[in-house]
Amino acid sequence: MTTIPTLTLNDGHTIPQLGFGVFKVDPAETERIVSDALEAGYRHIDTAALYGNEEGVGRALAASGIPRDELFITTKLWNDRQAGEAPLAAIDESLGKLGLDHVDLYLVHWPAPANGNYVNAWEKMVQIRDAGKATSIGVSNHLPAHLEEIITATGVTPAVDQIELHPAYQQRDVTGFAAEHGILIEAWGPLGQGKYPLFDEQPVASAAAAHGKTPAQVVLRWHLQQGFIVFPKSTSAARIRENLDVFDFELTADEQAAITALERGGRVSVHPDEVN
Repeated sequence: MTTIPTLTLNDGHTIPQLGFGVFKVDPAETERIVSDALEAGYRHIDTAALYGNEEGVGRALAASGIPRDELFITTKLWNDRQAGEAPLAAIDESLGKLGLDHVDLYLVHWPAPANGNYVNAWEKMVQIRDAGKATSIGVSNHLPAHLEEIITATGVTPAVDQIELHPAYQQRDVTGFAAEHGILIEAWGPLGQGKYPLFDEQPVASAAAAHGKTPAQVVLRWHLQQGFIVFPKSTSAARIRENLDVFDFELTADEQAAITALERGGRVSVHPDEVN
């Protein structure tokens, strides 16, 4: 079985650097697809309350027979549960659906700044961690201003920030802030969600040919060599296995730099300040 490297979070816990995401995975198909991923060797599963498929993830985990301490499970707090005591109820609901007594990582899904609750949400995340319902806590889609505010308010730095990140859109302001504060970056949409011809870009295609790998494997390798955490999503068992087969080669410094040079501010999703 493939040995997936781990990274150490700022709270001392470790996280598998490659995981499996279930964004937009049909709840009716989630158990089968996550089971395929677990059978392939994935142990890090990333879901969210919003996805509506926590129950399917939970069924796959239960059916797998894999010991709990070999799994790393992430879920997320949705925007409409940030106010007051709602986060405390939300984690209990997610744990019930997952069939777990704790998650390894719990994230605030978006800052939702127009609602004005993200500092409260982060304060409650600290309580959730301290109650043992989440081993580590972090955020998703938070920009430096949001991060600065929640750190100042609580004295607690998120373990990770999960952000849109791919060669055309690298969010260097966020990754720079994160590096300065010991926050690890998780890249969602690591392949650009198929919304631009990333695989046809010359640096990607050339590296794929040089290493006998697919363009997708090359881009995933580009992320890994920068120290980012990635969890590509696929519903194909063959593609699920292919996305895991990225630890037997290494991009050269020139290949890595050429892919990095594809940055052009090409966000393919919405700005965090617009999601409320």
